[in-house]
Amino acid sequence: MRRFWSLPIEWFVLLIPIVLTITGIITIYTITFHQYGNRLAIDQGVFALVAILAMVVMMSIDYRALRSFNVLLFVVGILLLIPLLPFLAPSLPFVLKVFGAYRWLDFGFFQLQPSEVFKLIGAVTGSAFLAQHIGVMGWRRIVGFLLIAALPVGLVMLQPDLGTASVLLIVFLSIFLAAKPSRRMLALLAGIIVVALPVLFFNLQPYQRQRVETFLNPMSDPLGEGYNVRQSLIAVGSGGLFGRGFGQGSQTVLNFLPVAHADFIFAGFAEATGFVGSVLAVSLYTLLIFRILAVAREADDPFAQLLCIGIAAKFFFQGFVHISMNIGLLPVTGIPLPFMSYGGTALIVDFAAIGIVESIAIRHKKILFH
Repeated sequence: MRRFWSLPIEWFVLLIPIVLTITGIITIYTITFHQYGNRLAIDQGVFALVAILAMVVMMSIDYRALRSFNVLLFVVGILLLIPLLPFLAPSLPFVLKVFGAYRWLDFGFFQLQPSEVFKLIGAVTGSAFLAQHIGVMGWRRIVGFLLIAALPVGLVMLQPDLGTASVLLIVFLSIFLAAKPSRRMLALLAGIIVVALPVLFFNLQPYQRQRVETFLNPMSDPLGEGYNVRQSLIAVGSGGLFGRGFGQGSQTVLNFLPVAHADFIFAGFAEATGFVGSVLAVSLYTLLIFRILAVAREADDPFAQLLCIGIAAKFFFQGFVHISMNIGLLPVTGIPLPFMSYGGTALIVDFAAIGIVESIAIRHKKILFH
């Protein structure tokens, strides 16, 4: 224990996720008690204990070992995603269909969401692939990286899970940009994106396209796709300046807001704590991301730098999209809020990512101070 306290730990990076997780458990308990009792809150507490253990394990492991096993991690991640393909999943007894999509593997004593795991695997494999080519990427390396990114993104989109696919895409894109591609390569990437966006839109599932259309005009379907957004806005607005208090919000406690413990947990938290609590939560996420980027700046290992940037991008994008979705600035996508939304796989992966950042910080601060 003494050795642990003597380590050069990034305390903000370590403590902020724990504070957010405790806040999330309290929020989950108060907004689901009338419907589920304390079951979901207890489940999330158990997930949190496992997640913190995963973080400690990753802190104790030299992060450079991940680079040695990045190919194996990528292959395992892809193998976990393949059973979720729509033409395979219905015939497999261990695949669960949730909200019309095949996203979960049921192993009896626990359930796993492979796409959440791949958010971290993607950061590891992408960073390892470009670490030795920062600023000197050739076209072969670019094509190889695009293939590495396209395979998991495509598999997740086929589930279909557009929200998680977009997070994966941002993780890979952030690592690519951090590797300093040339202007010609950036122009090519921009061209690919411009061509891909309309193709992607017209190949969305009907319910996904409806969400985009409802975002552009929420009142076009107030009792259908627009219902969730309207209830979320009401919940956020009813919180006022200081909030109505935990367990006192009508939108969440009376179950007007669907899936308030996961997809709309920020709205539930905002109703309870108001504008002041919401700003505090956003500030904590902002500080966490800046501290992770500070670890990247301190590291003298390109793999560590890219890995921290990929992890920071994951937290930023998920937080930004979730909060924007809850206040009507973006279409509903079902992206969880890191550390606060209900869910075991996501929470464990998020804490494992924090453990990796701490492993990087500890080892590079040792170099600096010794």
